[in-house]
Amino acid sequence: MLQRTLKERIDVVGIGLHTGRRVRLELSPAPAGWGIRFARADRGGASITLGPAALASISRVDHATTLAGDGFSISTVEHLLAALIGMGVDNVTARLWGDEVPIMDGSAAPFVFLIKEAGLRELDAPRRVIVLHRPIGVVDGEREVTLYPADRLRVTCSIDFAHPAIGRQSLARTVDQRTFINDLAPARTFCMLKDVEALRSRGLALGGSLANAVVVGDSGPLNQLRFHDEFVRHKALDLLGDLALLGHPIMGHVVAHKAGHAMHAKLLDRMARERDAWSVALPAAATAAQSGAAVAIAARANGQLQVSAI
Repeated sequence: MLQRTLKERIDVVGIGLHTGRRVRLELSPAPAGWGIRFARADRGGASITLGPAALASISRVDHATTLAGDGFSISTVEHLLAALIGMGVDNVTARLWGDEVPIMDGSAAPFVFLIKEAGLRELDAPRRVIVLHRPIGVVDGEREVTLYPADRLRVTCSIDFAHPAIGRQSLARTVDQRTFINDLAPARTFCMLKDVEALRSRGLALGGSLANAVVVGDSGPLNQLRFHDEFVRHKALDLLGDLALLGHPIMGHVVAHKAGHAMHAKLLDRMARERDAWSVALPAAATAAQSGAAVAIAARANGQLQVSAI
């Protein structure tokens, strides 16, 4: 399997969900081995290249994931990163004129559209992936997120909200380009109407509206849902976007319950400290490492984690 980049440069202008400010994003082709790189065009091109060494750049996980460099930051990176990983883009420069990735419609679908419009091309270099040598995870009360060894990317995600319009929802998918585009990318970010003023008083959600988020009032969503379980689908989308900070596609099964950006960051921090649990390898080597090993299949039923091996 070869690395891929975009065929053409493409750009878009939008607003930041939290800053409410207008921002321009440009996605540009990049050579093999370049990786996924964020650059602040309005800060002299200061950049952050994703990968294990960049995990220390995670600076804030309050309702979005923010990366920080020397005197600059880039926030709300998760939806764009999910789209890049979901579409199989290994090398790209994401240039920003502003400090937040535009929110678009609150999902990853507009970024998928941009990537399709730019086109994809293969590069003369093999793709490298992250392979798990043992399970690694974090638990905080009822919240948890764990990565298990597997022969492909799988996600099992569950949520439990007190609001009757959301309640308990769960999702399990093997993630490839088709399932990402159809099942995960269109799911939008969401918030409770009662929380909007509190968020804005903290400088958050200043650009939020019904055009870029599902807003849930006392009697239910104020928007038409795209899926009956759009809430858990978006949580899975955020999870994939945050894991993309590792800089490579994952061959593993990620299981999350009542998690969010803060728990994702805790998992990434543990992975940075426990490098014996995983490595970056060519797909053939990763597959060989999985052969003969039990593949963990995890799911939640009635709030209880069940793990079996096949």
